[in-house]
Amino acid sequence: MKNFILRRLLHTLPMLLFASFIIFMLFAKTPGDFIDGNVSLTAARAAELKAIYGLDQPLLTRYLHWLSQLLRGNLGFSLQYQIPVTQLLNQYIWNSFLLASVALVFYWGIGLSVGIASAIRANSWFDHLISILVFAAMSFPTFFLCLLLIKWFAVDLHWLPVGGMSNTGSDDTGWAYIMQVAAHLVLPVLALIMLQAGSLTRYFRASMLDVIKMDFIRTARAKGLRERTVIMKHALRNALLPIITLLGFELPGLFSGAIITEKVFNWPGAGHIHIDSLAARDYPVLMGFTLFLAVLTILGNLLADVLYAWADPRVRVSSS
Repeated sequence: MKNFILRRLLHTLPMLLFASFIIFMLFAKTPGDFIDGNVSLTAARAAELKAIYGLDQPLLTRYLHWLSQLLRGNLGFSLQYQIPVTQLLNQYIWNSFLLASVALVFYWGIGLSVGIASAIRANSWFDHLISILVFAAMSFPTFFLCLLLIKWFAVDLHWLPVGGMSNTGSDDTGWAYIMQVAAHLVLPVLALIMLQAGSLTRYFRASMLDVIKMDFIRTARAKGLRERTVIMKHALRNALLPIITLLGFELPGLFSGAIITEKVFNWPGAGHIHIDSLAARDYPVLMGFTLFLAVLTILGNLLADVLYAWADPRVRVSSS
């Protein structure tokens, strides 16, 4: 197992280097930047700023300088916010992590339990009802679903706040502040659950259906084992193997957040500043954030490989 993990770690190094090169070149070759988009600057002042920030240098020189800064943990300097990109992301990214992690627990729990129940009762009225609800929830556009939840629960019923992370002008601390944040979390989390739980339910249902038709499940039932033991002990573990790959992609999702959902609910997360930086063409922020997500994606795939090898020893043998 240690050799397997070591080989996977060594494979990630060239991938990280290649990802940094692609990300830098994509943004560097994009027409215009924050300085070009500022119409209040004179040509002389724009040229001076480009020289200060090194934007007048050849692409390869700029990339090598950016790469050397990355190795020191420096993601660059935000031209729009006038603070280091690392500091800017640190201010917002944990809010996205809070929103996404709470939603993750709920929609994975719902997807797992409902998917298993649908597979056990395949083609029953319960299975058909779940299919209708799943496809109905998935068919809603994200922004429309968010606005609909705001209208129902915030505007009409006045049960929950419209948006933000806390009450305007509030100086609450401790438990009172936690309850404020929890109340503001309900609607965006509900929107993410409705958008994500449906697809996971279908994945779990399909995977479980494939497993319960296998010979070893029929053998377990023929031995007289209880149906609950057959499903939870024998079928579930094998059904989870294909889902491990999906779990690896959840790692970058925890920090990237839901861009549209954060924007509609005015949640102060990384997705929110991503849209603002894109509109302002603040490429240092976009490059740093995109590279951060690329690193998390590679680490998520590494985690999925390790979990897969732990769950199925045949993977370690075939990779040796």
